[in-house]
Order: sequence, then structure tokens, then C-alpha cells
Amino acid sequence: MSLSQSPAVDQLTNAYDHHRLPSKRKFDDYAFAFDDDQEDDVDGPLVPVRMRKDDLTHQAALPITAVLHSSKAPAFSSPASLLDSRPSSSSSSSDVASSSSSSSSRLQFFIRMISQGKTIVVQANPEDTVKSLHERIQVMTGIPVIEQRLIYGGKQLQWEQSLADCAIQNDAGLQLVGRMRSTDHPQTWQVMDDMISLISRLCRGEVVPSSTKRIKECLINFFTITPKDNDKSAPAHLQIFMASSAPAALVMLYMSPINSNKQCADASIRHFLTSCKSALSKNLHSYCAPIVLEFCKLLRKFVKDDSLYESCRSALGVLLESVGTSRGLMVADVKGLIALQDIFPFVCELADKLSRDLESSVHSSGGPVSSDVRDFTAFLNPLRSAILERVGYQIPISVEWQKKDRSNPPYGEAMEFLHAVFSDLLAKMERCLIRVGESLAARGISEDESLHTEWWSQYLAILKELNVISKLYLGAEERFWMVLRNNKSSLCALIIRFAKRNDDNQWLLEHKDVTDFESRRHLTMMLFPEVKEDYEELHEMLIDRSQLLSESFEYIARADPESLHAGLFMEFKNEEATGPGVLREWFFLVCQAIFNPENALFVPCSNDCRRFFPNPASRVDPLHLEYFKFAGRVIALALMHKVQVGVVFDRVFFRQLAGMHISLEDIQEADPCLYSSCKKILEMDAEFIDSDGLGLTFVREVEELGSRRLVELCDGGKDLVVNSSNRQEYVNLLIRDRFVTSISEQVDYFSQGFGHILSNSRLQKFFFRSLELEDLDWMLYGSESPICVEDWKAHIEYSGYTENDPQIIWFWEIVREMSAERRKVLLFFWTSLKHLPVEGFRGLASQLYIYKSSEPLERLPSSHTCFYRLCFPPYPSKDEMRKRLNVITQEHVGCSFGTW
Repeated sequence: MSLSQSPAVDQLTNAYDHHRLPSKRKFDDYAFAFDDDQEDDVDGPLVPVRMRKDDLTHQAALPITAVLHSSKAPAFSSPASLLDSRPSSSSSSSDVASSSSSSSSRLQFFIRMISQGKTIVVQANPEDTVKSLHERIQVMTGIPVIEQRLIYGGKQLQWEQSLADCAIQNDAGLQLVGRMRSTDHPQTWQVMDDMISLISRLCRGEVVPSSTKRIKECLINFFTITPKDNDKSAPAHLQIFMASSAPAALVMLYMSPINSNKQCADASIRHFLTSCKSALSKNLHSYCAPIVLEFCKLLRKFVKDDSLYESCRSALGVLLESVGTSRGLMVADVKGLIALQDIFPFVCELADKLSRDLESSVHSSGGPVSSDVRDFTAFLNPLRSAILERVGYQIPISVEWQKKDRSNPPYGEAMEFLHAVFSDLLAKMERCLIRVGESLAARGISEDESLHTEWWSQYLAILKELNVISKLYLGAEERFWMVLRNNKSSLCALIIRFAKRNDDNQWLLEHKDVTDFESRRHLTMMLFPEVKEDYEELHEMLIDRSQLLSESFEYIARADPESLHAGLFMEFKNEEATGPGVLREWFFLVCQAIFNPENALFVPCSNDCRRFFPNPASRVDPLHLEYFKFAGRVIALALMHKVQVGVVFDRVFFRQLAGMHISLEDIQEADPCLYSSCKKILEMDAEFIDSDGLGLTFVREVEELGSRRLVELCDGGKDLVVNSSNRQEYVNLLIRDRFVTSISEQVDYFSQGFGHILSNSRLQKFFFRSLELEDLDWMLYGSESPICVEDWKAHIEYSGYTENDPQIIWFWEIVREMSAERRKVLLFFWTSLKHLPVEGFRGLASQLYIYKSSEPLERLPSSHTCFYRLCFPPYPSKDEMRKRLNVITQEHVGCSFGTW
């Protein structure tokens, strides 16, 4: 029988008719029957019960929290009481007995405090003892058992009797008399009492005008009275909400067969959930969590598949995330710690829901929703924390440990349960990834993809949680990454489409073998702030081309990093053009200047002049370290704006930025001679080395500014001879001094500048560790392949022309006849890009256009580089067009935008 169907609802509301008893009523009065009907059932004379005189000083009654037990609770459900103290062994044994009995054998009855008539609903088993009821009351009120008296039918109940021995009937009424205590917060008690009194009238069927508004006003008053900061009194107010049976009363109202009552309760409970987050500081969220847990427990027993229950569950998850966990319990010194077993039912049902939804997703008949995934994550965190605390962070956990801990529930159950959840969801996710791959192979992924791709958006969040769980169990992590490796293309497609800037995506870069260049670029680019289009927020620069490097340094190096996060607005002095096209040209030119060897900041590699590493002799410029910081900012800004600048880093420089060790193989491009010499030393005959045939000691000769000096590689290095036993150490120290120690300051300042542009400067090393060197090459330099005319033509749209017009046909014929260098100049004139992205024209930020202009036929083509537009009039012949294109593809013409 549901709560709304029980006759207890009517009796509870009737009981509230008498809750305003005279405050001066004495305890030595005779006990009275619960209501008029009860008086007819009295078997004997009323029994007087006197209290000691010293107990007469306090007469304000404390209400007792309604405790609703269910005989069909989930496997991992906890006791309904949220109090820190637990019932004694006698109470516990009765609870165990009650869990095995059927719901029809349970009793529901009422206990009312004599002094003020506050009434609560209690459920128990007939075989429960009277003593167990007293112990539960002591837990709730703090009134010692010895000072309590329970009266039924005019008789005091004896401890050793069972409820069946006392002939307590279903929906009966009992009275509690005992020492009463005053409360420290009478106003809060009064607000709660008023609200519950109103709810009792509604449950009885009375029509109460503006009931929803009046209950909300009570809640508003409650949160107004409750202190907003985490002081000693604030938790006491929230405990009053629990002790007053407010959650049980609101749920009872929600279960009312009267629709208006249900709507009133729904709105009131949701108002409470919202107020917990909005009206109280974050420090108090831990005290709200037990209350929301009580709502969840009560609702789950009667309306599990219900939007209000789901809202309460989500609110509890948010509170759990907000306050964190410790020792498997909520971080709060309150009488309502949420225990490990309290979390189990939620993780169970959410894991089961996700499993069913993923199975549906495989068949494209449904899929996981974001709220379920978010809640699963929220409840999983405290469960995982409890397991980690239990095993002493000795992970991964072996199967033997799980078996050993089975004898110690709930931890053993938690370990086994979570491992089963991992195995099930990983198997389902593997099938989903295979399904994604099949769908991509069949159709490709596009913006108009069928609706089921909305379910795909949750796959990354689920995989993230599985990754975290996998770290707990022996062998599980390898299983997890194997699944992702086997479905790499599906994973990369999901990353590119669904990974968002505000998500925690770092776990996806832990294993670069499960991602490709495009997905890694997508993830690392989200470490930068988002470039804004609001010109009022952009950092403005007006630069003289003749003073390009020095003026750029002043604008960038001297700026507050925050001012650079929104983006840049660039203009050259005495030139008309502005906008993104000019900014792209500035990036290219300033990077060429920074890495120009004549400026002594960087030196090129001998075997690849595109590659650079810091110049150990850069200190010739007193400002060299500030310029390295400036260089780091410029490179980061170029990446943020997705501009290819035509320079790349040497492997040595890249690995230092990533905080990685420099090996012999890493220096091959930077210093081929040193690499060759070190290889020979390591491969030479040991006897020759030991004979001091090379005459080497642990020193390095350094040439700076035309002078030479010796640097010891270690203490006493000049007297330490290189032999067969220490030659590996000699090579390692030589490499370290040449490529680490000598440029450590330069690298450090470059890193600082680069980190200033990231959303979080502490992720500077992580940014580089997440990429392969080739990835950074493609992001900074772009494609090294010659421009493909067919690819170019395939990514053009026309305005005023069609692809079959003579002028368009002539244009592409002329472009095909051009040299590779002239095509680059034309591309730069058109877009201000010297290098294409690695994907070719498909990777450009926007579409390319050819516009028909109304200019006279003798005019040269023009361009709008910001919008990738090339404009020319309808030239009368191919020869005329060729002449005009030849003019604009001369390097000295196509390299600038003209002057006033």
C-alpha cells in the first residue's frame, strides 16, 4: 500500500488538530488518549505518570523525525535514519528482522509529544521491542531512555514487551512523556511547526487558500533565519528541518491523491533544493546533503521513476561534488553523515540505467542523457574515495584483495560492485564505439547527422569515468586503453565533434596512441582562451613596419597577459588595411624577425634551417630574457589565432618545453657534429678509450663572442679522464651542459611567456607533452606540400561568376601554369597566408571566394584578406588576365597591402 493510500495520512492530519496544547500543562497531569476514538478503546483506567520536580523547568517539546522503512529497499540501502548515532544491538536486530518481513506485517503508528502535541509517523515490526522504540527516540531527541515513558491505551508500555504483546494496532496513537528541553532556536521550530501544520490540513483534504505560496513563505523564512555562514548555529537550524519531520511531511503531501496537493509539494520541494544552493554558502552544503538524501530515500520507496525524485537525486549529486568527500563520508561535523551504504543505491540505479541506455544506443533506439551521466559521476566519486581509503591507496587492487575484503561489508561489496560496473559499461561502450565507426564509414559525420549522434555526445564523459575506475583494479587500465586503441577512429571523431572547452579533457591525452593529429590539436587548442570577435575587448596595436620587432615587443611584452586573452587588433602605420588578414601578416613577419639568427635569440639547425633552438650566446642583448618571454607569448598567440608562421622548433627545444629528458638521439638535428662525435666515443674499442688515446677529460670548450673557455662538466672535471667505464656519463653530461644548462634561462623565460597566454599557465608543460613534435610542426608551419590546384579549386565559391565562365576557366589555367613560388605569392595576396594548414584548403578558417568586380578592365585584381576574397573584373582575354596576375604575383607587390 502506497503512502498516499494509507489511512495513516488521515490520522496524521487529525492528530495535528490537537497540536496546540496549553504550554503550561503540567507533566503530573494524567496522560490522555490520542484522540476521541482512542478513548473508546482504553482497557483500564488512565495511569498517572509523574516527573521529577527538577524536570519541570523546561516544557518546550522536541519533535521526533519520522523514520519510514521499506521492506523492499535496494540491495545496498542504508538505515533510513541519517543520524550519526546508530541504534543499539537490540534495535539493530529488530531492523534485520523487519527487513525480512513482508510489508503487510509492518505497523504504522503515531507518537505525539504530550507538551505541544507534535506528532510523528513511525513504522516498525510487531516483534520490535518497546526498548528499541525508546532507543530510537533517544537518538532523535537526546532524552535518556530511562526518562522516557510511552503511553498506549492509558497504560505505560514495558521495555521487555514487543509491540505485538502490547496489542498496538496499525495507525494507533502513542504518547511520549518525559523530560522536556527548551530549544536554542524557537523561531525556527515555530516556522517548521507552522509549515507542517499547514501540510497536515492539506493532507486531510482541507482547502487552504494560496497553500503553495504559504509553504514557500515558510521555506523562505526558514532560510532567512538560518545564518548564511558556516558558524556553529547554522547547522543546528538545518538539523531542525530534519528533526521536525519536514521531509517526510512534504513527501506525504506529494503522495496525496489530491492533484493540487501533489503540485504544491512538488513546487515546495524544488524550492528547497534551489534554496540550498542559492541561499546558503558553499560551506553549508554538506549540512544540506543529509536532508536531500532523506528526500531521495522517501521518494525512491514510492515514486522511483519520477521527475521530482530525479531532481532530488541530481541535487544530492551536486552537493556531493560541492563539498567533496573524506573517509567515505561527507565532510561535515553534523548529526547526519552520509555513509558509504547510502551511496550504493544511487550508483546501482544509475549504472543500471546507463547500461540499458548504452545497449539501446547500439541499436540506435535510445541513448544516455547528460543528467544521468552527470549524476553517475557525482555519486561515483565518494564511492571511489571510500574504496581508496579502505585499501590505503594501494592500487591497483588485486582479485585476492577483493576476495579478502568480502568479509568486511560494505567495502568488499563496493569493490566487487564497482568492478562489475566497470566491466559491464566498458563492454557496452566498446560496442557503441564500433557502432560509431560503422556509422562514420557509411555516411561520414556532418552537422545534419541523424538524431542519435546526440547520444554520442555522452560517450566521452562515460569513458572518462571508466578511465578513473580502471586505475583501481589490476589489469583494468590496460583493458580500457586497448578498447580505445582498437576504436581509435571512432574516439577521434567523438573528440573533434563533442569535446568542449569547459570539459576536463586532459585524460584523453594520457595515451597519444589512441588519438591522431586532428584530435590532439583540437584538445590542446582548448587550453587557450577563446578568441573573441568584440573589437572593444581586443588588444590594439599600431606598428611601423620599419620598427616591427621593437614596437611589437612593446605592445606584447609590456601588456598585462589578461589583456591579450581576448585577441588582437592589428594595423600598420600609414596603411589602409585592418582586420584578421593584417593580423595574420603581422604574425608571420614578427616570427620571421624573432627567429632571424641576426637577432641572436635563436639559431637554426644545421640540417634543417626551418628548425630553431635558443642561442646560448643570446645574453649579448641585455634584454634577451625579456625577448624570450615575448617570443613565448607571440608563438602562443599565433597558435591561439590558428596562424601558420613558417618556423618550427628543434626536438631539443620541444622536449625541454615539455619537461622531458634530452637523449643523444634528440640532438641529431641540432648539432650533427656533436652527435656524431658522441656516437663514436660510445662505439669505440674499450682498450683504446682506456689508453687515453682521445685525451678527453670531463670538460667542454665553449666559444662565445670570439673567445674560447673551458667549462667543467662536473666537480673536478678537468682532472677526470674519460674511460670505457665512465664514457656514457661523459656523453650524458656533455649533452646536458650543451643543450640544457647553457640555455636553461632562455627556455624558462620562453615557457613563462607561453604560459601567460594559456587559460591556465600551469599547463604549459602539459601542452607540449600532449603533442608529438610533428603535431607542433603542422600547427606552426603548416603544410610542406606544394599547393594543389585541384584542392584549391574544390574549395572556391563564386559571386558574380560561375565556374563555367571564360574568366574562371582562364584563371585556373593560368594558376596551373604558375611556379610553386608564384602560387604561394598569389595565396598570400588572396589570404595573407604564406603556408596552408596541414589539411590543405579544407583546414582554412573560412571559405575562399572569387568575386566579379565592377572596376575598369585595366585595373589589377584586389583582395579582402579578412574574408578570403579575390576580386577582378571580367577581363576580355586570357592574355590580359595573365598580365594582371603576373603583376600581383611578384614578391615585392604581393607582400604588402599598399600605403596611403
